[in-house]
Amino acid sequence: MIALRPIHFVLLAALIAFGASLAAPFHFDDFSIFSDPVLTSPTGWLDLWEPLRTRPLTQLTFWLNYQLGGRNPLGYHAVNLCLHLLAVWFLYGVLARLIPEKAALIAVALFALHPIQAEPVAYVFARATLLATLFCLLSWRAWLDRRFWRAAGWFALALLAKEECVTFPLFLLFFHRAYAPVAVMLGCSLAAGLRVLAALAGSPDGGAGAGAGITPLDYFSTQGLVIFRYLRLLALPHGFTVDPGVVVVSDWRSWLAWAGLAAIAIYAWRKSPHGWWFAAGLILLAPSSSVLPAADLAADRRMYLPLLAFSAFAGLLLSWFPRKVLLSIASVLLLLSVARMFVWSSGQRLWSEAVERAPGKLRPRIQLARASDPETALRILEAAKSLAPGDPRPASEKGMRYLELGRSDLALPEFGSALALAPNDPQALNNRGAALLALGQREAAVEDFRRALRVNPCLADALANLERLGLDSSEGCRARGGR
Repeated sequence: MIALRPIHFVLLAALIAFGASLAAPFHFDDFSIFSDPVLTSPTGWLDLWEPLRTRPLTQLTFWLNYQLGGRNPLGYHAVNLCLHLLAVWFLYGVLARLIPEKAALIAVALFALHPIQAEPVAYVFARATLLATLFCLLSWRAWLDRRFWRAAGWFALALLAKEECVTFPLFLLFFHRAYAPVAVMLGCSLAAGLRVLAALAGSPDGGAGAGAGITPLDYFSTQGLVIFRYLRLLALPHGFTVDPGVVVVSDWRSWLAWAGLAAIAIYAWRKSPHGWWFAAGLILLAPSSSVLPAADLAADRRMYLPLLAFSAFAGLLLSWFPRKVLLSIASVLLLLSVARMFVWSSGQRLWSEAVERAPGKLRPRIQLARASDPETALRILEAAKSLAPGDPRPASEKGMRYLELGRSDLALPEFGSALALAPNDPQALNNRGAALLALGQREAAVEDFRRALRVNPCLADALANLERLGLDSSEGCRARGGR
């Protein structure tokens, strides 16, 4: 009979905290899995390794999920939950070798139960973060065993899962100064970074790099305040939202925030024997929260890997607290995570919360409309049009809801309004084509589908619409290696 240890109770608590994710639907970018023909093709696993496809290891897991369970969200969420539990187990194995047992258990409990972890666990598309962290933990364990080249191999797999772990080799230097393996690992990081930049150059609407719509300087200046937001959520876990209303800040406040972070890191390093853990957390956070722009200025899932270090720092500081106090803190975190998972288990709850906490932001309203019935969605989108009259998305979404209601005559002018604001938007062209087809105007519809494919030869919806009409226009996509 296996003797139960404290880590087993931590794992059970994590399962209770995030187990409701198994009943959650898909959210946001999760649906892009099914619009990628590579991920839904029986032979797609081979195409995942093309030079300019990023995160192939993560996408391989999506491909496997689709082959085994199709569009059923249960299997996708089960993988994410298992990855989190494995990360908890391996983190305990590592920290138990580096810090006192009590501090290690506190740190692992924070990592396992904190509600900031709800997003990477419940958001299927955040699996890249979970996988990269898991492989980094395996690399860390090998590094502590002085198997430096094995550690480099695990790190290479982490990069294939997600590139945001590029600074992890610098983190390893805190434990052993093996410079040759670190140099090789940093070379792999550089190659991974260049690969991402090349991929972004070929996909200007990818939401990162030049496609983020923000300069590196503005992104960097804003991230100081964003990092303080992350730290505040760790210390006071309240105010979570999937789409925070963070705006670009490039005045004195941003530089004061960066100066404050530097001062805290230096003070912790000098005044506490454990302060270097805080600095290590900032190093792990740097790739996603420094100079490479992303359309999302803040995202809770970016704290998953850095929490390896931040939780160790917190565990060492809290280890002086009485056992009853620590159990009370763990119980509160557990209850908060259960409540957070209740929000994530419904698209309407998730995006209603986001609208409430960022009322001036358009995207939460669009997502709330998608999670609502058509009649309710139309009211939400009308308000969204008033909020952003120059943005084509509310009109396009209204058109889609009218199509769902069988009102193609009302959908067509909405798609026309969207195209007036964005004449070369391939999705808007495809949508208008769908409305024209529903109204019996086949030739005009085909022309819109073909125009959409001239802009984006691999637009899945336009390709599918032409295929349903017995027409083939996939040559351009095949030329790009998409199909």
